Amino acid sequence: MKVQLDAPQEGKPQEGIAHHFSRRLFMQYSIGSVVMSYSGWCLGEKNETFTTYKIDSEVKTTVERMLSFSIPELVKSPASGKGLAPTELHCVSQYKKYQYGNYAYGPGLPIERRFDLMPVGYKTTGIERLHRLSSFFTISDIHLTDKQAGNQLIAIQQLDAEFGAPMTSIYSPTMLTTTQVLDASIQTANALHSTHAFDFGLSLGDTCNSTQYNETRWYLDILDGKVIYPNTSGDATQDTISYQRPFKSAGLLPEIPWYQVNGNHDLFMIGSVSVDADPSLRLRDSYVSDQIWAIDDVLKPIKDFPFFPCLFDTTVSLKSPVYYMGTINGASESGEIIDAGPVSTFLKQPTISSNLNRRSLTKKEWIAEFFNTSSLPRGHGFHLVDPNYEKEESGFSCYSFLPKADIPLRMIVLDNVQDPKDGSHDIHGHGYLSATRVKWLRSQLNLAKKRHELVIIASHVPLAVAPIGSEMEWWESTRDPHAKLKNAIALAELVSEIQANGQVLCWLAGHRHVNTVKAFKAPLGAPAEHGFWQIETSSLHDFPQQFRTLQVYLNRDYSISIVTVNVDPAVREGTPAESGRRMAIAAQQILQNDMRPNTPNVERAFGVIPVSSMDPTRPQNGASDASIRYGDIGGVPYSASYNAELFKPLSPTMVKVLKNRFPT
Repeated sequence: MKVQLDAPQEGKPQEGIAHHFSRRLFMQYSIGSVVMSYSGWCLGEKNETFTTYKIDSEVKTTVERMLSFSIPELVKSPASGKGLAPTELHCVSQYKKYQYGNYAYGPGLPIERRFDLMPVGYKTTGIERLHRLSSFFTISDIHLTDKQAGNQLIAIQQLDAEFGAPMTSIYSPTMLTTTQVLDASIQTANALHSTHAFDFGLSLGDTCNSTQYNETRWYLDILDGKVIYPNTSGDATQDTISYQRPFKSAGLLPEIPWYQVNGNHDLFMIGSVSVDADPSLRLRDSYVSDQIWAIDDVLKPIKDFPFFPCLFDTTVSLKSPVYYMGTINGASESGEIIDAGPVSTFLKQPTISSNLNRRSLTKKEWIAEFFNTSSLPRGHGFHLVDPNYEKEESGFSCYSFLPKADIPLRMIVLDNVQDPKDGSHDIHGHGYLSATRVKWLRSQLNLAKKRHELVIIASHVPLAVAPIGSEMEWWESTRDPHAKLKNAIALAELVSEIQANGQVLCWLAGHRHVNTVKAFKAPLGAPAEHGFWQIETSSLHDFPQQFRTLQVYLNRDYSISIVTVNVDPAVREGTPAESGRRMAIAAQQILQNDMRPNTPNVERAFGVIPVSSMDPTRPQNGASDASIRYGDIGGVPYSASYNAELFKPLSPTMVKVLKNRFPT
């Protein structure tokens, strides 16, 4: 991106990467209504009053109604007058001009019945439910963001049209309202509890955006129903700004226990870099520094080798002070980006108010925070970690539990995020299991087999849906010259072991910010019950900003049904959470990221480096996955949701066990 600059000002660049505009312009052009309103007041400590944000009185799932908005033509240059380029996502003042963020409600999305795993000849009509085994909800990829931190990558979203522009995790206007969107989501789950009677909630990782203490505490405190202080600048006058105002969160209902999975953004700087891997980078110091981060475009090493970037040392870019990465001006209603641009255009390094609450947490410290909550259970799953495995692997975070003691259904929570000590210079978004984790997983699968329990596995990273080079796929550590730790299991072997168990109903995951459902059918010649489903939950940070409800039923023919439905948070008009929805829609209209992925499965090679297939369980013929489908409905131009009833057959042994437990 070529930027024209006049003589540099002291401490700030001229117009260029960051567009500066006044609050008056924002008030004139901001999307939707200005979110200065509130829904009530709460008396807090020292008789202080705090805003509370109630959700909409109508709480509906996507079965009843869907968000509907237009999809404009993707414009690469604003010169045409038709819209904003992806690198101009930050130009919030122009959103209203192009009608970005406007939405209405369209028809509901039906629940599609899926029999992919059932044996040939299975009768698909007249199926009746016998008993509900479990009811729960999943949330994922919340990315609570300290928007005023000084060590972000905001500028890259504007600098790099090819790789940076689509990356909403480094900049999106939704970062202004992440705390309020989570609060609205929790209130929505509370409201649905009266009809769905949730046994528990499950968070699938990436609670925070960059391992920070304050981001993690926001997350826990929102679920606990405490007062949240989104403003981290130290300037109390910013508390008058809509998204900065302290507010009293609602908290999850105390009768709904919730459990946690760790994600890559919970452990790595902006989900990508191990904070302490290279002491010379002083990344840990950057969190609490009063200076804006200056580095090069960290995506540059990816460009010349898009299929396997881990062969390149991306840490070189972190040592090159070429661009100031910028931060958010919390005194601006629009979330104006400031202090971003080429270092050469600044007379001195821009500064911010330092804040020790921005400190980066180690994995052990992050886990420890989950024992400092008032909601239940204390530890939120991490209290169930076997200490013998923790002795083998520091920070071991896998555990399992039975949601109901009298129901033979085991939840296996699996940490499949890379290890901070693995030495890789690549972006840490790959799937990975250490030898200790593999041993533990096998022990849990054997335990469930022995006890005749059905199984649901939950992790952050999904299986066999992301192409090699996407930074979302299974980590082939043997090809990473910097890897000190090796992935202990190949993807094909892992899938085969899950299939061989025969009692695994589904694998739950987040990470990719999409609502994909995939069928892993039984291998050729194996009984049908060796198949399992994979269900991904999208992000609360990006469109479609949804969570999922899941109901597990035992049918009268002793098959299993998993009914999974997407839910939009029931945001109330005029609140910051509703502004966050409009911002998410606007970002999707501008960037037009593919929220309905289905990558062709093909064995590829780049140069002399062979690259294995995305999904080793399917033919390497370049075909897309027939089991990955998305909902289309008239009146909704773009649907990134998917509601389904997923059927799973059981083995004769499990049928016998369940007949004894639940006779017809």
